[in-house]
Amino acid sequence: QVQLQESGPGLVKPSQTLVLTCTVSGGSISSNDNYWGWIRQPPGKGLEWMGAIFYSGVTNYNPSLKSRTSISRDTSKNLFTLQLNSVTPEDTAVYYCARRRATVPGYDYWGRGSQVTVAS
Repeated sequence: QVQLQESGPGLVKPSQTLVLTCTVSGGSISSNDNYWGWIRQPPGKGLEWMGAIFYSGVTNYNPSLKSRTSISRDTSKNLFTLQLNSVTPEDTAVYYCARRRATVPGYDYWGRGSQVTVAS
């Protein structure tokens, strides 16, 4: 089965850049039938889709985050990354990486999540 694992810092200072990595096993991030996304959940709030990178390498972002979000990939290592610039305490959340099939709504495989706190 597909497994995803997030990694990165647990604490980031305001105005700095958050970088998280999602390592994937059991599936190829370059396959022509899947998307690889980042979703976050602030404490006490619902899930917020941040963006995704498609099998072709094309990316798409939540319009509210587009100006400071970048998703990239390394196909040789079968991983993809999230970069979030100019973070504030409002960016404190559990960050998940996940997969979806191109033809099936929703994400079917998720990582365990990575807690990120933005504080000085």
